[in-house]
Amino acid sequence: MASQQMNTNNAQMGVQQPAVLQQPQAQQLSQQQDFDPVHRFKMLIPLLKDSLQNVMTIASLNFGHNTAIDNGLRTTEKGNDAAVQRFDKSLEEFYALCDQLELCLRLAHECLSQSIDSTKHSPNLVPTATKPDTVQTESLSYSQYLSMIKSQISCAKDIHNALLECSKKIAGKGQGACT
Repeated sequence: MASQQMNTNNAQMGVQQPAVLQQPQAQQLSQQQDFDPVHRFKMLIPLLKDSLQNVMTIASLNFGHNTAIDNGLRTTEKGNDAAVQRFDKSLEEFYALCDQLELCLRLAHECLSQSIDSTKHSPNLVPTATKPDTVQTESLSYSQYLSMIKSQISCAKDIHNALLECSKKIAGKGQGACT
């Protein structure tokens, strides 16, 4: 009987431990998703649909209300106008969501292009000092990495010097020709 009680306690503890461990992982995943523009975009789409539906509903109600006033079925008293919602506020909310979606898409595009550029200009990984056992055949040695960085710095300096020379020619001649 005592062994069954210990097994039950251990089973209960085993069930509780993964739940406790999952909470920090869930928080970390939630934080990671907050910064992910694609995930944020997916979260904003239902809000945008609801906002568009709200805009259309308010526009329809306002249109019906204005039609009733034009046909003389209603008067333009303050009591009647209070029931009609503000179209401009709902439209502003819709446009705010559209702007957020646009920013998410631009950020996602920028992240993608940065990732592509990173892969293009540094295609091979450099092994870290913390994991020397995981050296991959495709990874660069530290000396190869340094030479690649030096060549990138040299290229950036050459571009900088060319731009300075061109700007001096433009300022000196007063003409727009630079070759």
